Amino acid sequence: MEPEPEWKQQADAPRLKRLEELFGVAKPVIGMVHLWPLPGAPGYRGYGMQKIIDEALREAETLIAGGVNGLMVENMWDLPFRVGREVAVEAATAQAVAAAEVVKSSPVPVGINVIHNGGVVCLAIALASQARFIRVCIYTGARVWDTGELDHGCAAELTRKRKELGAEHIHFFCDVDKKHSVAFPGMDLATHIQWTEFYGADALIVSGKFTAEAPDAGDVAEARRLARKPILIGSGADEHNISALLQHADGVIVGSSLKHDGVMEKPVDPARVRRFMHAVRAAREAAVERR
Repeated sequence: MEPEPEWKQQADAPRLKRLEELFGVAKPVIGMVHLWPLPGAPGYRGYGMQKIIDEALREAETLIAGGVNGLMVENMWDLPFRVGREVAVEAATAQAVAAAEVVKSSPVPVGINVIHNGGVVCLAIALASQARFIRVCIYTGARVWDTGELDHGCAAELTRKRKELGAEHIHFFCDVDKKHSVAFPGMDLATHIQWTEFYGADALIVSGKFTAEAPDAGDVAEARRLARKPILIGSGADEHNISALLQHADGVIVGSSLKHDGVMEKPVDPARVRRFMHAVRAAREAAVERR
């Protein structure tokens, strides 16, 4: 068989083939650090950056103590969300400062998400904070957000900016069925997966329709059948459904179900984290037995 050309081998070399390469474990759990409202957000009440940092570190510490394999720092409470390049400079700067403190204190890889579809802003925060990966909400295709904007993929700009900044070590985890949005007509799951992989995503994310809503198990199974890259669950995982979801998915991003009473505005609950990780370990063992 003729080998791939040298340029292709070099371009693909920094990209993940398996999530274990980054997280050191099969079927990793990425716990969400939901930042308090950042300066400029309607919910911000002038408490200052130190309060934001302290609360972020407290959540990160609880998640790590419970056994998660990675963290993702997100501007969850900057709602209603801005889209793409409309993310405010003051918010992006504050998120970078808070994320840098989480990275410094964390023994596990840390990622960044900027809602909605931060793109280059998300990459810049990751580079400034020394995070290892970002969530790209619309990497290819086009969708309509819950706030009304028609948004489109940012792969061309984002990959070029990563190269320009010397940031090839930052991995892209890209949604292929993004919550809080509706696909542009004609965009089915198979097409979105094909396009997203073609443009070099490191992993694909499948989510439900809204925060804390799980994706349909059939959609996860179909994504796993279609995709060559790792599949992550992007919403709705809890201690009761994670075993079924991890039968097909290669990992999970989890936030709301780990909070006290499962309410996403509340702090992380250590007991819920422990129970969730217990269920994940059982799912990992079952996966090994099925091989």
